[in-house]
Amino acid sequence: MREYLTISHISGPLVIVEKVSEVKYAELVEVEFLDGRIRRGSVLEVDKDKALVQIYEGTSGLDIPASKVRFLGRTQTLGLSREIIGRVFDGQGNPRDGGPQIIPELRLDIHGFPINPQARDYPCEFIQTGISAIDGMNPLVRGQKLPLFSGAGLPHARITAQIVRQARVLGSQEGFAVVLGAMGITFEEADFFISDFNRTGAIEKLVAFINLADEPAIERISIPRLALTCAEYLAFNLEMHVLVILIDMSLYCESLREVSSARKEIPGRRGYPGYMYTDLATIYERAGRIKGKAGSITLIPVLSMPEDDKTHPIPDLTGYITEGQIMVSRELHRKGIYPPIDVLPSLSRLKDKGIGIGKTRQDHADLLNQLYACYAKGKEARELAIILGEAALSDLDRIYLEFSERFEQEFVNQAENEERSIQQTLDIGWNLLRMIPRRELKRISEEFIKKYLKEADR
Repeated sequence: MREYLTISHISGPLVIVEKVSEVKYAELVEVEFLDGRIRRGSVLEVDKDKALVQIYEGTSGLDIPASKVRFLGRTQTLGLSREIIGRVFDGQGNPRDGGPQIIPELRLDIHGFPINPQARDYPCEFIQTGISAIDGMNPLVRGQKLPLFSGAGLPHARITAQIVRQARVLGSQEGFAVVLGAMGITFEEADFFISDFNRTGAIEKLVAFINLADEPAIERISIPRLALTCAEYLAFNLEMHVLVILIDMSLYCESLREVSSARKEIPGRRGYPGYMYTDLATIYERAGRIKGKAGSITLIPVLSMPEDDKTHPIPDLTGYITEGQIMVSRELHRKGIYPPIDVLPSLSRLKDKGIGIGKTRQDHADLLNQLYACYAKGKEARELAIILGEAALSDLDRIYLEFSERFEQEFVNQAENEERSIQQTLDIGWNLLRMIPRRELKRISEEFIKKYLKEADR
């Protein structure tokens, strides 16, 4: 441990310490204020005998000549054991549920590494979320990175809680756990999550890391790394299937921009740092499967698009790194549809690897494609009716228009506490296709039409 009284400059949450030696990147730091208070931080940058230190709780009240800076000689780590499941922690990895400290079996550096592409195993197993708009149309596959794109005021927190409660890997004997990393959420949202998980018993398979809106913004940069470090332990040490949900990655990026501005870096698009793509990749690419290991990490980053703009840098860069997106629609939300997931712009690039015989059902791929095509035609008919009036629609257009309405009300719409199996979801899809003329079912093999439409007619 080395102690210095050489703070030379303060800028927001950052301080510059001069005349230092043997200081390393990401090394933990303690700053002792004149009144004895101690705040923690970490080293962001080292240049010769100067160190740039990021203070987690902020620098308010810091006295430059009298404050002591201690470099602890180690990076931030997270203590881990099997007892971590069912617990809630803050942005520094300390318990916030009133329970005891974890007695660690091992400690891992939270600044882990992305999975080596050579060591990656291909995602190929279906994860059932119990939500038809996801399971039926854009399935989640074990080891996938599938973000949820939402907007301000939309119910992404409720959708997230429902996924936490209901997610499971079908036909798997390994353990399943969910790790939640929440950044900058309100007290009401945090209370909603914890109360819901305790009430439904989901807490028994959950590990949560929560940073509230009134807590240091700097902690939001640590939350995804804490969550993924925990997930790596559960997946690759305990051989569990782990679903990681990070909410809200937009607030994480805002914290990145705040630190970048304090460092007086040249800004990139809309003021975000130019390295934001690289930074997000170091987080997202820690998810996946590793050859020879039974466990896996599946990632759902949740982000609220500013002004519902999917070309904004945060969703835009996220889309480049991940394997698709689930779009939450403001239009469907206004119509009272829950969950308001718009299946047309949504995409799961790995869906074909996680469905079919032995995973969901043999008809899943054909049914998915036919439902998508019929719903798209129904949306086109709806737009045409708005412009020309329903009188201008052909009989077939009217059928597709009615189909689109029923698809939203019966397939997409479901209760917040309703968990549908994949078989129930597919059966709802077949029931809807009964209203479409057989000659229009061009994306489904005749074998499946004879088998499943006949069953739906009963």
